[in-house]
Amino acid sequence: MAPFEALYGKRCRSPVGWFESTEPRPRGTDLLQESLDQVRVIQDRLRTAQSRHQSYADHRRRPLRFVVGDRVFLRVSPMKGVMRFGRRCKLSPRYIGTFEILRTVREIAYKLALPPAFLAIHPVFHVSMLRRYVRDESHVLQYDAVELDDRLTFVDEPVAILAKDVRSFRSRAIPVVKVCWRHRPVEEATWETKQEMRE
Repeated sequence: MAPFEALYGKRCRSPVGWFESTEPRPRGTDLLQESLDQVRVIQDRLRTAQSRHQSYADHRRRPLRFVVGDRVFLRVSPMKGVMRFGRRCKLSPRYIGTFEILRTVREIAYKLALPPAFLAIHPVFHVSMLRRYVRDESHVLQYDAVELDDRLTFVDEPVAILAKDVRSFRSRAIPVVKVCWRHRPVEEATWETKQEMRE
């Protein structure tokens, strides 16, 4: 007995094998009519499931709308100069800015006032690349000059070596260094292998 049959007391009827082998199959127009009815039932159930999933998604999603003059953060993709095992660093800045919105291109696209250092980057961005900035008089925003490429990525380069150590494993010892990165504070320094840093 199949698990579905054991749980629900009837055989699983998928669209591939909709008719059971013991049922007499209708012929001619009856077969066509019954197939169309079953297709309508399947479509109704798919619509019901889709609307249910859509309601779950809409509950967590809120539309972002900006007006001219708002200030926003811009999302970037940081990459370390040395990538260990292809992983990116968790504590790298994900947003830079703030930048002022100059005009609305469409409902979901906005033109930003970028500094002259970003001349190679197109100033129109999708709303998913932006994050709202809530004004507060106590905020002191320090804008770091991050060198971005045309894909909005920047390479986080090492600045200084803060400490040295040797990590010993079962059969070998690996020299490591504590590296301070350019766009991150000293508290976020990471341990890298000495060979990778030398390369």
